[in-house]
Amino acid sequence: MSRIVVIGAGLGGLAASALLARAGHDVTLLERAATVGGKSRRLDVDGERIDSGPSLVTFPGVWDELCARLGADPGEIELERLPEVGRYYYDGEEVILPVPPEHPWYPAWQRFSDEHAPLADDVTALLVADPLDRRSLPALRRLLAVYGPRLSTRAYLDSLTWMPDGLREIIAIHTLNAGVPPERTPALYASMPAVMAASGVWVPRGGVYEIPLALERMADAAGVDIRTDETVTRIERGRVTTASGSFAADIVVSALDADRVDGLLGRRRRAPRALSCSAVAIYGALRQPLPERIAAHSVILPTKPDALHRSLAAGDEPADTMAFVNLYRAGQVYPNDRSTLAVLLTAPADGSGYSLEHPFVRREIERISRTMGLDELLTDSMTDAAVLDPRYFGTFGERHGALYGAARPLWMSGPFHQPAHHDLRTPWLWRVGASVHPGGGIPAVLGGAMMVVEKLLKRHPA
Repeated sequence: MSRIVVIGAGLGGLAASALLARAGHDVTLLERAATVGGKSRRLDVDGERIDSGPSLVTFPGVWDELCARLGADPGEIELERLPEVGRYYYDGEEVILPVPPEHPWYPAWQRFSDEHAPLADDVTALLVADPLDRRSLPALRRLLAVYGPRLSTRAYLDSLTWMPDGLREIIAIHTLNAGVPPERTPALYASMPAVMAASGVWVPRGGVYEIPLALERMADAAGVDIRTDETVTRIERGRVTTASGSFAADIVVSALDADRVDGLLGRRRRAPRALSCSAVAIYGALRQPLPERIAAHSVILPTKPDALHRSLAAGDEPADTMAFVNLYRAGQVYPNDRSTLAVLLTAPADGSGYSLEHPFVRREIERISRTMGLDELLTDSMTDAAVLDPRYFGTFGERHGALYGAARPLWMSGPFHQPAHHDLRTPWLWRVGASVHPGGGIPAVLGGAMMVVEKLLKRHPA
């Protein structure tokens, strides 16, 4: 049995600590904040509950697999399936996914879906097992048979000459779930909308923050010593130092953003490479419900997606951006008396602060409200609002607020990513978390934790 210290109680740290403790190791989990969750947090906005961070759950099979490995009941959280993946607004078009039969794009969508929706189990398999593992080979063969030599999302989608341009851009924009443009993600991302339409998009009853709360219970049940309000100041071989003391460790598992780990190791922090995107997130309680035609999950695309990708890569403020609008009507997801709203604007990782009156924010709120056909600005319908921005995300994540850390090459994005779980300089240090497993949201982080723990246990069985 090894003494293992896990640093950071985000989704990756919670899952890894629970798996390691269940395997028989002595595990201590250290978290700087007063509560667990990492980038997933719970807010109170004018007396109503709303959760920040990830908004949706996809690939529920990943959650089921994690629970199976922990001997836990998947019913620890109650997942509710949304009636659609989302409603998309682009270039004057409004369409839901899956595309309904009466829409002109339906034949193209059906052709696309017939080929990609059956890949759901293969994608789930790749999210929970190393792509180089023999167990992954059948899934990889089936995926490569679909994509052929067109290895990037952009190359693959551009090869589908029969697909309407608008539908192509709606599918391509999903690569921003990895924080990078379609040229920098594997063709796998092209399949995601069809797979999500088949396997469902889900929200836990009570909000997404129910997931870290459930993981905290699982970790506690496995015997993890969970310590909040513990700020780590130094990581070194055999020891983790905090503001209040130190912890002996045979193995350290870091669930912090890679940029912060380097600082704690005493390494010189390099100038930032290309970064993944950040966000300006606006959460508000509504004075009155929005019209019934407004979907639970809406996506408003930029006027020129390629221009947005260039701006994000350069760290510049875009002319307009991709936005998510998540509407939670009273009593449907949260136990709230009023509807709540989340408006999530994709932004450059520039470490800047934004307010509702910032020109970029104001301009985007006006564009989104107009595009959705609303009579007033979304923010004007809020009784109160909380704004989270790149400066906020930079206080506990990557310094500039990049949600997924550094932007990585094509072959290192998403489930195919082979991260530096540990290296020869620090064989006692392992890494999990969003900046190590970019893209795919909650399933990728949980699946990544399962991959890392499986490798770690082969080298260090209890």
